[in-house]
Amino acid sequence: MSMYGRDPWGGPLEINAADSATDDDRSRNLNDMDRAALSRPLDETQQSWLLGPAEQKKKKKYVDLGCIIVSRKIFVWTVGSIVAAALLVGFITLIVKTVPRHHHSHAPADNYTLALHKALMFFNAQRSGKIPKHNNVSWRGSSGLSDGKGKQGSFYKDLVGGYYDAGDAIKFHFPASFAMTMLSWSVIEYSAKYEAAGELNHVKELIKWGSDYFLKTFNSSADTIDRIVAQVGSGDTSGGSTTPNDHYCWMRPEDIDYDRPVTECSSCSDLAAEMAAALASASIVFKDNKAYSQKLVHGAKTLFKFAREQRGRYSAGGSEAAIFYNSTSYWDEFIWGGAWLYYATGNNTYLQLATMPGLAKHAGAFWGGPDYGVLSWDNKLAGAQLLLSRLRLFLSPGYPYEEILRTFHNQTSIIMCSYLPIFTKFNRTKGGMIELNHGRPQPLQYTVNAAFLATLYSDYLEAADTPGWYCGPNFYSTDVLRDFAKTQIDYILGKNPRKMSYIVGFGNHYPKHVHHRGASIPKNKIRYNCKGGWKWRDTSKPNPNTLVGAMVAGPDRHDGFHDVRTNYNYTEPTIAGNAGLVAALVALSGEKTTGIDKNTIFSAVPPMFPTPPPPPAPWKP
Repeated sequence: MSMYGRDPWGGPLEINAADSATDDDRSRNLNDMDRAALSRPLDETQQSWLLGPAEQKKKKKYVDLGCIIVSRKIFVWTVGSIVAAALLVGFITLIVKTVPRHHHSHAPADNYTLALHKALMFFNAQRSGKIPKHNNVSWRGSSGLSDGKGKQGSFYKDLVGGYYDAGDAIKFHFPASFAMTMLSWSVIEYSAKYEAAGELNHVKELIKWGSDYFLKTFNSSADTIDRIVAQVGSGDTSGGSTTPNDHYCWMRPEDIDYDRPVTECSSCSDLAAEMAAALASASIVFKDNKAYSQKLVHGAKTLFKFAREQRGRYSAGGSEAAIFYNSTSYWDEFIWGGAWLYYATGNNTYLQLATMPGLAKHAGAFWGGPDYGVLSWDNKLAGAQLLLSRLRLFLSPGYPYEEILRTFHNQTSIIMCSYLPIFTKFNRTKGGMIELNHGRPQPLQYTVNAAFLATLYSDYLEAADTPGWYCGPNFYSTDVLRDFAKTQIDYILGKNPRKMSYIVGFGNHYPKHVHHRGASIPKNKIRYNCKGGWKWRDTSKPNPNTLVGAMVAGPDRHDGFHDVRTNYNYTEPTIAGNAGLVAALVALSGEKTTGIDKNTIFSAVPPMFPTPPPPPAPWKP
């Protein structure tokens, strides 16, 4: 065995005794040698070889900084580096400050965000009840302060608050509930975009204003109820009636002095289930406020139970609702309300109900039809199917839900295909607006809802790492859906043959004669009575007050539009229409990469452990 040590690089390492001398020994030896060398006197030339020119002796090699002595070379380099760095930083700062900035073009996103600010303001203008100080609509004040008061023995204390439906002062609870559900859905999916636009607190405050009011319209502390309020105010002028009401009179809401009747109902499954959806979705928006969220969930459960137990359409039997907001069925609300209650509670009973094939069949999920895929205040099927497809995309609950969820997912895909111009399921105007209501009046409310669903579905697919979907044999990217939504919203914002924005206060050319009592009567300290306001209804002058953010009913099938106050089919806005607009705008606003909030909606949903399917029947020969 060799006595050599091992060099880490692989060669033999010999240990030499001479090498073991310490550094101190070595330096001592060198000093001795130096002294020996210098003991002989050197002539001038020899000295110059060793020391260089004589004058350099004067130049100090070190700099004394008082507390420390450093090499002159290091000192010069250090100071020079600092000065150079300072000059460089200053130069870069100068360039950044003075050179014009070239942002990437986000013009469409800016437009959607700008329109979003305005579209939300419409709800401020529609408030009923005691108006808060920060409402920011100068020509509106408190109104409807005696709504629902003074009726002894009723199940409600008062009905002050909520929102006026449109250009009148009626509170229709069926479309109002849908409007609040749509606002809540948009916040649950796109809270980051609302935050980026600086509107999150505003929209949450608007939702709370609505849900606080709904809690007044039934006994929300009870577990079981037998009636709810469907409407406050009246608008029936049929048969030439001259009784003062919200349609016969033309008055500012603040000046109303006529009776405002309260309409109750005891079998109104559609209304109760829609209101349950509104409260359940709001409970997810306010999940961080535990007490309030639980109050909303309790109310939603009570309403849904009432809807299931006391069956009937709220607009049946010749009620006034049948004239203005007739409901065609309550099956779609059962699926929609059940889905929202499942998300709000995590209780499987609601999911089982929402995915019952019989319910879907009654709601028309399997048989198409001319209005299939059109989301509206009346029919929520398209929204409910998308909402439940979300569950399949992200949580895959498996058996026993998979089959019906797959059907809903497929149906949603077909609906998205039907929106595309390449398929001719729906006509389009020459200007490019999709005719979801087949050329009938007031088309924009359906357009905005479709734009929201399309953008949301494309964002669902993106979040599920899916680049697109199939329409028959052809594959389409998610961008195609987004483009559909953009073309429709751009049409509403002014990219149409009339070059007119259909959102009041947006752009330079928008409707000036909106069918709206408060906006058309000046706030001039004069109180115009029931018929005294007719002159403001009939004048050809523009409205004295700008109803910022109101989306009017829209153009006709030829892209034509008559800016006439008395023609409500063109110029009247509604809260249901504006809620869909807000949802579509926030979905398209800001950066596409922001996407949806995948998890918040599942906050109450427990972990899923799919039940294994039953074993096959025993084999028999």
